[in-house]
Amino acid sequence: MSAPLVLGIETSCDETGVGIVRGTELLANVIASSMDEHARYGGVVPEVAARAHLEAMNPTITAALAEAGVTFDELDAIAVTSGPGLAGALMVGVGAAKALAVSRDLPLYAVNHLVGHVGADLLADDAPFEYPTIALLVSGGHTSLLLVRDLVSDVELLGETIDDAAGEAFDKVARLLGQPYPGGPHIDRLAATGDPTAIRFPRGLTQAKDREKHRYDFSFSGLKTAVARWVERATDAGEHVPLDDVAASFREAVADVLLTKALAACADYGVPRLLLGGGVVANARIRELAAERTSAAGVALRIPPLSLCTDNGAMIAALGAQLIMAGRSPSTLDFGADSTLPVTDIQVDER
Repeated sequence: MSAPLVLGIETSCDETGVGIVRGTELLANVIASSMDEHARYGGVVPEVAARAHLEAMNPTITAALAEAGVTFDELDAIAVTSGPGLAGALMVGVGAAKALAVSRDLPLYAVNHLVGHVGADLLADDAPFEYPTIALLVSGGHTSLLLVRDLVSDVELLGETIDDAAGEAFDKVARLLGQPYPGGPHIDRLAATGDPTAIRFPRGLTQAKDREKHRYDFSFSGLKTAVARWVERATDAGEHVPLDDVAASFREAVADVLLTKALAACADYGVPRLLLGGGVVANARIRELAAERTSAAGVALRIPPLSLCTDNGAMIAALGAQLIMAGRSPSTLDFGADSTLPVTDIQVDER
């Protein structure tokens, strides 16, 4: 099948995403976010997220079909995120996808959320995706560095966060600076008028002693603590706390670590391509520094449209379509939600 019509469902965290693609053509990308409900608690509450998915699922599917201008009868397959993510949230999406597949007699593809972020780039209206590619995925729950030799058959995890993900660090630092959830946009706003060189915050796992064991791993917990201690010392001394400088210096430390490790992987593996994905890519400084560093290193940079960087169903549909076009069999109905699904499991329970 050269251009299958696939509906994708994504419910790994707090966004109910339903997307529809025809091959690599994006037809619909509808997202219902429960972020406002979580903002009251300062972060994502798994049970709240699961209930929000239940409420949003049917309306989001209906909206996606209407946006794409297609019906259930025209679909060739369903794709769904099996993991990783929040277990309860994943269960809602998996249950909905199985119900649709059985009731409509459609093949079902259970896929990996992280690999889906890479697949989002297939929907961009520019140069075709090339292999191999180094992919840096940065979100609220994940910070992962991947070597993608083939999207449907060969994805290797090079490194990941060993504590807080970058998005978590943004949320926590925003909170200690008195900013609401989600923290990323507010850190960006404050940092716009700050000096990124005002405070030299630590760059986790970049010292010589860390390079052998954690060359491609990330750690932002120490950075978060360093920001907290700096603010505490200034406050205890009765000094003014320059929120813009703190935010800019923190953001610079995160961006520096991300791009340093990503470009090290490009150099080590001889891969002249870097793909950025995940919601934190919306951060202005990360995109700016990525453009500067990749240009200097002679590395081609790819960033999907920001609407496809956050969690969405279109990227899951795109990955499902690639599996179909590669001749892969559908998944069985035996799979479940897997909150710790390894990135090497691109498709779950193939027949």
